[in-house]
Amino acid sequence: MTDTALPVALGPTRFAQFRDRVLPFLVFAAVLVTIPALGPSRTWYTLLNSMGINIVFALSYNMLLGRAGLLSFGHAVYFGLGGYLAMHAMNWIPESVLGVAGVFALPVIGFAGGALAGAVIGWPSCRRAGIPFAMISLGIAELVASAAFIFVSVFGGEEGISGDRMKWFDPVTLFGHEFEFTMGPISDVYWFIAFWTFVASVLMYAFTRTPLGRMSEAVRDNPERAAFVGYNPQQVRYLVFIASGGFAGVGGGMAAVNFEIFTPENLSLLPSGFVLLMAYIGGIRYFAGPILGAIVLTFMQSSFSGYSEAWLLYLGLLFITIVMFAPNGLAGIVVALVNGVRMPGAAARLARWSQMTLAALIALAGLVVVIEVAVRWSNGYGETFEPFGIALPHGSPLTWLVALVPIGAGLALMRLIARRSDA
Repeated sequence: MTDTALPVALGPTRFAQFRDRVLPFLVFAAVLVTIPALGPSRTWYTLLNSMGINIVFALSYNMLLGRAGLLSFGHAVYFGLGGYLAMHAMNWIPESVLGVAGVFALPVIGFAGGALAGAVIGWPSCRRAGIPFAMISLGIAELVASAAFIFVSVFGGEEGISGDRMKWFDPVTLFGHEFEFTMGPISDVYWFIAFWTFVASVLMYAFTRTPLGRMSEAVRDNPERAAFVGYNPQQVRYLVFIASGGFAGVGGGMAAVNFEIFTPENLSLLPSGFVLLMAYIGGIRYFAGPILGAIVLTFMQSSFSGYSEAWLLYLGLLFITIVMFAPNGLAGIVVALVNGVRMPGAAARLARWSQMTLAALIALAGLVVVIEVAVRWSNGYGETFEPFGIALPHGSPLTWLVALVPIGAGLALMRLIARRSDA
């Protein structure tokens, strides 16, 4: 009886494992392969390449924050050092040694650089956790960023180090057919970025399923209990730190090929802060959270910056909103929405959420008017905010009526809806 019942019991489990672990990556691969068939413009290729780099960077950071519970303010150090090593390799390795395949190997060199930096820096850093670790990471970030301007022969000073990814041009033969893959056109670079984005994502997910990945979560939640059962929390953090630095170096190697230049800015606190925002806004509890955060924030950085000078202010407001009202990030919102649809009473729940979203958008519209009018007033150029062709000068009472009434109405509606849901 047990033998005949066993396959029936394992069937749903295997299907669930396939659905949760394999199917998302198959869909991810299908999307990556399908995108070029849609004929994206050069601008979209540039944006997609940046998204791929940031996805790898954000996932590597979440190995520290989401899995090991280590808040780092200097993760760009490993991204930058891996990228610098890959850039130097691009310039040092003779053209006749590897051919065009050498370009595809550069992220591996970046992994080596990031992992080596993680091994050296992590040895003293991982002796502490919590706030002391965060402060140490901040100090190291400042130290390395300053060193980048001092050691000009290694980092190139303010001008950085540049390279040429096309110097390894060689016709590629596949299935008996020769075709050109020069890594010159941005469409060729897309395939390079897509390949390493997929490979790195799969490897980082596989890492979370290993005993070390599982133990990192245990150390994050209760290091004392992990030590009690025989594991050294410091050693677990150190090994995760090395792996995280290595995958950040993969992102740096991808960036070296994509941009063909690396500067000390890639080692600074700015990318370190940006990767923290990508991971947290996306949702550090979920593996797909940093992916979602990288896509959204890269799009905001590329697109919104062309429409508003205050896009960083909007980014800060988004981060504060996520921290206060949605600590599980955008991925948590998606999961809650899916679970809400599946549970009983979905119609009433969706209606309440829709009302709350509409009220929030009304308040947001008024806030946008206040911010944009204030920005144009403060720059001193006499510009006027003109949404949809409607002039809203800062000195007009109508402007502030249009701004403040939606804010008040939206907040009042949100409060009313929240009271009804609590009743």
